Amino acid sequence: MGRDMNDLFLQKTAGLDVSIVTIPNWAELDSVYPAERENNKLLSDLGLSENLVFMFAGNLGHPIDVKTLVEAAERLVDTPTIHFIFIGSGAKRKWLEDRVRLKALGNVTILHERPRSEQQEFLNACDVGLVSLIHGMKGAAMPSKTYNIMAAGKPILALTEPGSELARMIDEEDMGWWVTSGDPDALYTIIKYISEHREDLRDRGNRARSAAMAKY
Repeated sequence: MGRDMNDLFLQKTAGLDVSIVTIPNWAELDSVYPAERENNKLLSDLGLSENLVFMFAGNLGHPIDVKTLVEAAERLVDTPTIHFIFIGSGAKRKWLEDRVRLKALGNVTILHERPRSEQQEFLNACDVGLVSLIHGMKGAAMPSKTYNIMAAGKPILALTEPGSELARMIDEEDMGWWVTSGDPDALYTIIKYISEHREDLRDRGNRARSAAMAKY
């Protein structure tokens, strides 16, 4: 359970004689850990070893703000050093594929879902892990993918709502960035900032891994 859900339960049970115990989500720290990208087979196979890679890996379902991610990619299509990888399936995958084809987005690669046994490879194929939720999910969802991105020692760029557990985690641990869901201009701006300050990535990733080890 995340803090958002815990807060919601406390509100719902206010005044009742009910005991609430929070069991936090966790990272797979033994099977997912930082690895140098220079030896990453997926990056090599895709020819992206020299690119700044932003990766979304997981369910492409209704709660995911895919549209804002793609609209930011459209604004960056003429920036060849930046690339987006989507790994997964779900209700919004076809829309994603159609949009990427329609807009001829050569800076976006879409791959089918991969087994959990390959997490170590594909999570370490990115420079920044993407976590994305549509507006209205505050208190209702905390993407579990967040914790294994942290375990891999990768900074997180999130689309979420102010005050959400995801936003609070990122701010408290100083392990990445977040912008409001549905705002492609803000997302484009922060991606450009990240691309111009790549020296910050390792420190933020190290803080993500340390937080995962200490708290999750």
